[in-house]
Amino acid sequence: MKKIICYGDSNTFGYNPKDGSRFDENTRWTSVLQKKLGAEYEVINEGMCDRTGFVNNPKGFLFSSPEHFPKYIAESGNIDFLILWIGTNDLQCLYNINLSSFEDGLENLIKLAKTKAEKIIIISPVILNEKILEGAFSYQFDQTSIVKSKNVGILYQKLAEIYNCIYFDVNKLVKPSDFDGLHYDENSHKIIAENLAQLF
Repeated sequence: MKKIICYGDSNTFGYNPKDGSRFDENTRWTSVLQKKLGAEYEVINEGMCDRTGFVNNPKGFLFSSPEHFPKYIAESGNIDFLILWIGTNDLQCLYNINLSSFEDGLENLIKLAKTKAEKIIIISPVILNEKILEGAFSYQFDQTSIVKSKNVGILYQKLAEIYNCIYFDVNKLVKPSDFDGLHYDENSHKIIAENLAQLF
């Protein structure tokens, strides 16, 4: 059985933008991917709401990839595939990090991942919808966050090419829900899973 680890934030966890609940196992893209790939694969959901990729989160260890990811990778054994979808929460006003920090941070995670994972799929951060300025997360993100979200994808693609990873541009397939401008609805989860399944 081949192991696929899906490491990310709330869109990997399965956050429902309508009511803040978690989508069930028939809806989350990780679970749909499992069903599509079948028993030859084990898809592990390692998503955490509000997890940052490149800066330490004041919520602590599990929410801070710079601290959590090295330990997680070290203890995870061999990994056939790692899907890395992280960085959206680093766009929050609280962190105010520049594009260079995104690039350096992602490069560090990729280098760590390559010590264990046979193949790595890098998913671009969500391009934030303007609705985020009106929704439940408006206190965390601003117009600058939206602009940055439109520019970080090119850095992800560049690093994927440098380190021989697969780049998956989720923004060409789906857009975040108008409920909060950040998270995906049920149909988007299905589309993400269907397109990811073609990579295996």
